[in-house]
Parts: sequence; structure tokens; C-alpha cells
Amino acid sequence: MPAIMPSSTPRSPPGGAALDWSALLAWYDRARRCLPWRAGPGETADPYRVWLSEVMLQQTTVAAVIPYFVRFTQRFPTLATLAVAPEEEVLRLWAGLGYYARARNLHRAARALAASGAFPRTQAALRQLPGIGPYTAAAIAAIAFGVPGLAVDGNVARVLARLLAIMTPLPGAMAEIAGAAENLAEATAFRARPGDATQALFDLGAGICVKSAPRCPDCPLQDGCEARRRGLASALPRRAAKAPRPERFGAQFWLTDAQGAVLLRRRPERGLLAGMVELPGTAWREGRAWAEAEALATAPLKAEWRKIGAVRHVFTHFVVSLDVYVGAVAAFSAADLGGFARPAAALAEEALPSVMRKCVRMATGSA
Repeated sequence: MPAIMPSSTPRSPPGGAALDWSALLAWYDRARRCLPWRAGPGETADPYRVWLSEVMLQQTTVAAVIPYFVRFTQRFPTLATLAVAPEEEVLRLWAGLGYYARARNLHRAARALAASGAFPRTQAALRQLPGIGPYTAAAIAAIAFGVPGLAVDGNVARVLARLLAIMTPLPGAMAEIAGAAENLAEATAFRARPGDATQALFDLGAGICVKSAPRCPDCPLQDGCEARRRGLASALPRRAAKAPRPERFGAQFWLTDAQGAVLLRRRPERGLLAGMVELPGTAWREGRAWAEAEALATAPLKAEWRKIGAVRHVFTHFVVSLDVYVGAVAAFSAADLGGFARPAAALAEEALPSVMRKCVRMATGSA
């Protein structure tokens, strides 16, 4: 791999000619992905489906989102149906997709939109909605309403870093990439089809200009790509070294009664996994694991508790390791224990986050 030398002077954002939008759009017209939220050629995009997909795709892959999007839109096919839904049901259908604040903000925004009677058509107005930042606003405005503005996600950042041979490591390079994107979006060919041009870059990054082993011979932008010319395509974008994630430790308790009901509780309305359902457990603390006697002192009831293993789960900013204990009693009062009971067979219908589903699978022997 060729050595990457830092630029001697800062790059200025390039002119529109640095990206051949006509070639990219011609490629997109031939090779565009068929996605459940994407309008077909000649069709008008549905703002509701565009907005929903962009919120779901935040910090999540297309492959992971597709089945959630399909289930979600089967239950909530329109903005109006989502707006009147109970939050608990929204969270249940979102469970497993992660970043649960997105679901709560989505629901809040749906209610605000239903009350206003109109979907905002500009980036500035879209950004007033809960959970909508600069990227999501730009993507919705371009794809749903044809408003010029290039949304820069991870795929687009990678394409532009290679196209322009930007040497600054990510995430520090994002300001330079954003400046380049703003300049590139001034091109006439982009402004004629901003939604298609934006999605073309998404598809190019997802299928051709991929993270490793980019398929440069298949790329419609290869002739103007500075990284390809310099033999650096596989080495860009550079990334700053990440600090190791801190580790937290806790314990969760699977308590059942004679009828097979399981004790559950709901997390606080603010903070991590807000409003989601969980197994009762200890606090999650950094630094050291919970000793068994220490953990059992926090158990919801006295029982013949048995530790059956540990679950490890990676969040964005930390890793958690949870010891799983199982126990059974003849009966318990869920309300007195600060929770509620559900049949074990019905837990698939609860808004359990991924980390709790791992604990359930371990407790039931289905891990």
C-alpha cells in the first residue's frame, strides 16, 4: 500500500466539474438499488416513507433496516396512523433496531406533523422536528422535495474523501468534506435531479466505493478520482485512532412464577434505553464486576438464584457485561416489585432492547 503523505497546503473545495454528475446519474439510472422506501423511476417520493427510512438509517445499515421498515409500515402505513399510535407500540416495533431515542423522537415528530397538517419542505423547517439534524434534513429535502443540497452520510463521505484525495483523518475531515459537498451541489446536473443525485452517491458508496477493496474499474467517477490516480483508493479515508470503549458491569434477573410469568420493569423515561422494557437488575457500573453476593443482594426477591452465564453487548460509547441469574418462586406481586409480569411466551411482543433480548435468550436456553 502506498504511503499516505499529508497535504502541504489545505485543499479548497472543488468546483462542480470535479464530480461528473451526468456520468453518475447515468450509472444510477442503470444500477439503482430497489429499496422499500425508495420511489421508482418516474414515481413521486412519499415524504413519510423517506423521513421514516432516514431516521431508521441513522447509525444503522440498510440490510438491518429493511425488515424493520417493512414491519413498521405494515402497522403504520401513513403519518396519521403513526401519530395516533401508543408510544409503547412504537417502541415495541422498533425494539432491536437500537438508538431508541430515535423512535421516541419519530413519534413526537409524527404528532407534531399531524397537528400541523403539512410536511415541511425546507431543510430549515425540517430541522425544527425532533430528531432531525443537518444530514437528515438535507436528505429528506433533496429526496422527497427536490431541494438542492447534498446530504453527507458515511458512504458519501468515503466517496468524496477518495474523489478529492482528502488526507485529513476522519472525523476531523468532515468539515472539509462538508465544504466540498456544498460546492459540488452547485453543479447544474446536481440541481436538476438532487434527490436522484444524492441517492446515486449513497448507492455508489454502498456497492462500488466500498470500505475495503473498492471496485474502481466499475466506478462511473473513476476518471476524475484523485485517490485512484494516486493509487490511494483503498487507503482512504484515513481514520483517527479510536479510544477503547470503557466497560460497564451489571447483573439481570430472570424471575418466573408457577404459571410461567416473568417479572419485567420499564426503564426511566430519560437516559439510556429510555422507556424500554428490561429484566430487573443491578445498576451498570464501570471499573469492576459485581460479586455474586453483592449482585444477589439487589435481586427482586429471595429465591434459589443460579448464575447461568454472562451477556456482552456493545453500545456506541461503552461495552456492558451482564451476569444473568435465573430463579423461580410460586408467586410474586409484580406491582409490589416495581414492575409488571408477562408470560414468557409473549416476550417477543414487548419493547425489549437488543441487550435484554440477549439476556432472555440466555435465560431460556435459546442463545
